[in-house]
Amino acid sequence: MCKKKFVVGITGASGMAYAVRLLEVLSTCDCDVHLVVSDTAYRVLESERGISLPKQEFNPRAIGLSANCVSEFFPSGCIHFHRCDDFTASIASGSFRTDGMVICPCTMGTLGAIASGLSLNLIHRAAEVHLKEHRRLVLVPRETPYSLIHLENMTRIARAGGVILPASPAFYKGVKDLEGAVNFIVSRICDQLGIENNLTKRWAGPDEVEEEDYSLQEKSYEMVG
Repeated sequence: MCKKKFVVGITGASGMAYAVRLLEVLSTCDCDVHLVVSDTAYRVLESERGISLPKQEFNPRAIGLSANCVSEFFPSGCIHFHRCDDFTASIASGSFRTDGMVICPCTMGTLGAIASGLSLNLIHRAAEVHLKEHRRLVLVPRETPYSLIHLENMTRIARAGGVILPASPAFYKGVKDLEGAVNFIVSRICDQLGIENNLTKRWAGPDEVEEEDYSLQEKSYEMVG
């Protein structure tokens, strides 16, 4: 059985905790990840998470990867890094088959470009490919409040088949801290990608909530299908 392939785009909105946690979860899956980081995202990653990544010479060790991008971080899969300006990358073509794409976090500029069909960088192009090929595309905007233009752009993408998944965590019983809130959003992203996970407590009614600790801990995750 072929490994599933997912594209992860990281753009320059606040909310890098979501992106880093998503990569952590994907690292436990038997999948390949194609990673693209926008120019502004480099600065936000350093500001919010203290992660400094060279733009032209990607250093996987900065986010826990080995030099060849295959290590304990991705034990059963592989991470492939693509420069944001590389339109010759595999993920720029619809003939390169993938199982879904996530842009997390997603800036309003990125959302607007995708809604307008503008391929100004590889993240935009890969998203366009996923829409035209009718593959799963999940956008995780982290903005508030939304303007009418933002909402109209989200509507256009939703009508084209994309999923708008705002970084709006719930606070069900069991979400006790910021890590739990991050896990809630990443859990919903994984649901959209068909990845079984127990990152957060699922609502079962007010009298059926199981008592369990959902703080960050080492767990394994599985893909559906």
